[in-house]
Amino acid sequence: MAGAQTPPRSLEATTRALDERFGTTGFARKAMRKAFPDQWSFLLGEIAMYSFVILLLTGVFLTLFFKPSMHEVVYDGSYAPLRGVEMSEAYASSLKLSFDVRGGLLVRQIHHWATLVFMGAILLHLLRNFFSGAFRKPRELNWIIGVVMFMLVMLNGLFGYSLPDDLLSGTGIRILEGFLAGIPVIGTYLVMFLFGGEFPGTDIIPRLYIIHVLLIPGILAALIPLHAIVLTWRQTHTMYPGRGGSNSTVRGYPFFPTFIAKTTALFLWILGVTTLMAAFIQINPIWLYGPYDPGAISAGSQPDWYMGWLEGALRIMPAWEISAWGHTLTLSIVIPALVVPGVLFTGLAVYPFIERWVTGDHAIHHLLDRPRDVPARTGIGVGGVVFYGLLWAAGGNDVLAHQFDIPLFWTTWFFRGAVILGPVLGYVIAYRICVGLQRRDLALVRHGLETGVIRQAPDGKFAEVHRHLPAGKTAAITDPRPAPAVPLDVPPPVNDVESPQARHRLTRVRAALNRRFRADLATVPEQPNGDKAIADRETTSSS
Repeated sequence: MAGAQTPPRSLEATTRALDERFGTTGFARKAMRKAFPDQWSFLLGEIAMYSFVILLLTGVFLTLFFKPSMHEVVYDGSYAPLRGVEMSEAYASSLKLSFDVRGGLLVRQIHHWATLVFMGAILLHLLRNFFSGAFRKPRELNWIIGVVMFMLVMLNGLFGYSLPDDLLSGTGIRILEGFLAGIPVIGTYLVMFLFGGEFPGTDIIPRLYIIHVLLIPGILAALIPLHAIVLTWRQTHTMYPGRGGSNSTVRGYPFFPTFIAKTTALFLWILGVTTLMAAFIQINPIWLYGPYDPGAISAGSQPDWYMGWLEGALRIMPAWEISAWGHTLTLSIVIPALVVPGVLFTGLAVYPFIERWVTGDHAIHHLLDRPRDVPARTGIGVGGVVFYGLLWAAGGNDVLAHQFDIPLFWTTWFFRGAVILGPVLGYVIAYRICVGLQRRDLALVRHGLETGVIRQAPDGKFAEVHRHLPAGKTAAITDPRPAPAVPLDVPPPVNDVESPQARHRLTRVRAALNRRFRADLATVPEQPNGDKAIADRETTSSS
């Protein structure tokens, strides 16, 4: 074409050289055209990824000044109340970083706030994928990778929180030591391996430092691209019904230039908001707690929110022990430290396969479910959220007792009963809300939206006028979508002879669970012909 500019020879040669060696041209062209859905919940994973980038950048800065050593020194820095106090080099360097390094306190707080945002985004992203059924085939591996990353980030947050060696973080390390020592048979060996001797020893901070800045970040740096880029780019993006897509097509904006502009702006927003919180909202003021002393503890000590549920499980567990064959099994430690997190994370990891077994659904799903359309799954998810939230609240039972001026044992017994009854109640309430929302959707499709206008018919009857919605407004209800479950009913007896399938107890259990799962699944309604004509006319007039 006349007047067209050709790229510089150097750029053209570089592009050709890369394509000859790595085949990047074909991938780049495909990547630039890839469609990304325009839906806000899709960006939760982006928030987590960019928070991780902020953590890496601020973490590099902090490593330049932090000394991971438990060697005793006498503090002589700028913070006058602690001058002359013996403390570890780790705590002294943390104080120096906060008061004597230009911008050090700001970077420390950005790092801490970014961790909380990171954990919150991961949790919301995980819940979004669960309630919408985004874990189904072909995304089971991506779901498992996400659960593993959730565990690693939670563990790494605990280790990073413990590095300053102040009184609050040292209390957390003491709880960790108690967890490990309470494990039957191998607990004492684990304590010796991690602490290098009797608690607290001199090796724990250097070892946690290596795990925090090298081991776990290295694993995350490998898993995040696999989770967020490789598998996502190899698969079709998920979409909610009613947005112009289907189970085989995606409606959205191309990666370049639309999505790249949006995601860049999102990164700058996350960085800006995190920096503002770090500048104006104080977090983890380690100078107020003083150096760690195994014989001291502050009243009202609370971990970060993502560890609060484990703290709550420990606080409300009764002091039960079992002694057998010369060994003592401390249930008050084993259940909060091993059983509760084991059930939670194992349940999350295997749930896609459990649901597939119950539903008999082996189809590929690129179209998501609205939470109201699958009440059983939504109820299970809400029950899990209630369980997690009650344990988190139980981690502050002493603070609640103090603020409301009630006995501590009242709060403890309340949470002991609530963690058992609460998830069941949450399941029932969420299930009924989903069924109610489905009925409301059917009413909107069949009768339209209530206008509040009352008219009298010739026969004297009064009726409210309903305004039929355009097809675009009800597309999320009426668009076709794959069924989330298939019938797995056991064949009935023939001549009083049971079928071979009915003779297996596991088959009967599966059939019963399948019936329960399919009991109130949403069905796609069809608009009456008259309603379709009215909707078509309204759509035409509005356009």
